[in-house]
Amino acid sequence: MGSKTQKVKQGKGSGSRGAESLLTETAVPGVVEGIIGRTGSKGEVTQVKCRVLQGFDKGKVMRRNVKGPVRKRDILMLRETQIEARRIKTKVLKGAFS
Repeated sequence: MGSKTQKVKQGKGSGSRGAESLLTETAVPGVVEGIIGRTGSKGEVTQVKCRVLQGFDKGKVMRRNVKGPVRKRDILMLRETQIEARRIKTKVLKGAFS
C-alpha cells in the first residue's frame, strides 16, 4: 500500500480569529483607584476601579475583576484594556468595603 502523508495547517496556530486586535503584546500598568466589592461564587474575586497609566487607553477608568489580595494604589498589569468587567448586581451594604 502507499504511504499516507498528513497535511500541515499553515498559519499562526491561534484558535480564535480577530482576537489579536484586542490583545496587546505586552502588559499595560493600571493603578487601583477604588474597591467596589467582592464577587465570584465564594467571594474569592474583588471588583476594583482602575485607571490605565500607559498605552492606547491611557487615562481610561474601568472596572476589573482581580483574584488575590488587592488594595488602593496597587499597580495591576493589564493584559488587555478594551474589555471591562460586568457590574456587580448587589450593592455591598456592610463590611470592609463600605
